Amino acid sequence: MDFTPTREQRAAAGLAAEIFGDRSTPERLTALGTDADTALWKTLSQAGLPGSVTETGLLGLVLLLEEAGRTTAQVPLAATCAYGILAVAAHGAPEQRARLLPDLTDGALVATGAFGTGEPPAVRATRAAGGATTGPPAVRAARAAGPTAHLTGTVPVVPWLTCADLVLVPDADRELWLLRTDAPGVAVTPVATTAPWSAGRLDVTDAPAERLGAAPDPVGPGPYGDVLAGARIAHAGLQAGVCAGALARAVAHTAERHQFGKPLDAHQAVLLRAADAHLDTEAIRVTAYEAAWRRDTARGGAPHALTAAWWAAEAGTRVVHAVQHLHGGLGADLGHPVHRHFLWGRQLAADLGAGAQLIEELGQLLVSDGEEAA
Repeated sequence: MDFTPTREQRAAAGLAAEIFGDRSTPERLTALGTDADTALWKTLSQAGLPGSVTETGLLGLVLLLEEAGRTTAQVPLAATCAYGILAVAAHGAPEQRARLLPDLTDGALVATGAFGTGEPPAVRATRAAGGATTGPPAVRAARAAGPTAHLTGTVPVVPWLTCADLVLVPDADRELWLLRTDAPGVAVTPVATTAPWSAGRLDVTDAPAERLGAAPDPVGPGPYGDVLAGARIAHAGLQAGVCAGALARAVAHTAERHQFGKPLDAHQAVLLRAADAHLDTEAIRVTAYEAAWRRDTARGGAPHALTAAWWAAEAGTRVVHAVQHLHGGLGADLGHPVHRHFLWGRQLAADLGAGAQLIEELGQLLVSDGEEAA
């Protein structure tokens, strides 16, 4: 395995680090409140960074998201790339790719996904021509598969929904539908989440949508499983950046802050706590890198996506708690920059799913793979 970034991936990540470092400052984030940073999104799009993932792949996206996470930049980069650009590029019909990718890659369209923590929402899709999409796979495959449908249902929380133009919605049968937020029958209600991700509640009532690409293959994970795995890996990369940025703040704080006549980082307990947080951060990073590399090189990687998600959820929570603890009383200050990392780390862990849930899913996948091999 070789996770060494290509020249193109390094260049994109370096440019992202420069832009985020200059534009996503604590002062600017404080002024934004819970709003998305539309000016920063425009800058990223003009620099070609969202569109670069069509060339640099999922690993390239993970590297970009690491830099976004270091500064907790309030832009829908992960959502637009995972649920929009990469999903359409991999699974969209030729006409969909030609129509949607130009606007997605240049930032004119913001995308998100109504995927939750891995279970399809209670959204019903009814074919525009008539028949419902429910029923066994064999029955569904025998029906006339129209490319459009009308969606009805509710998704309680969708990150970045209030600033999105396009939502990728899985129905109860794990078919994927592209839904415009300005379509008739679509209602978006802002909701508050732990991190300021411009989230919203999605209510759809007989809302027109188009299927992403062809109907799912009844054998294998299909587009739904592929997009979900890619999104999990992308958000694991974002968590690696959140943790790295938080840890960097802890290192600076404990070096400058003195107690009993010497810096905090001279105390063994502080050093051990920081060392554990560093190891957890590296585990998140390397599992995200491997999972992304495997998918980019067509080496499978469904178990690796779940492994990366588990590390991001479990270890990510430990890191942001440790860093806040290392800041002492300052860590409890809601206006301190480190508290923003704490909020992002907890939100990412919640969105990825509970550790026990991910481990259970991984175990079921390994057992099913073993039975197939036997």
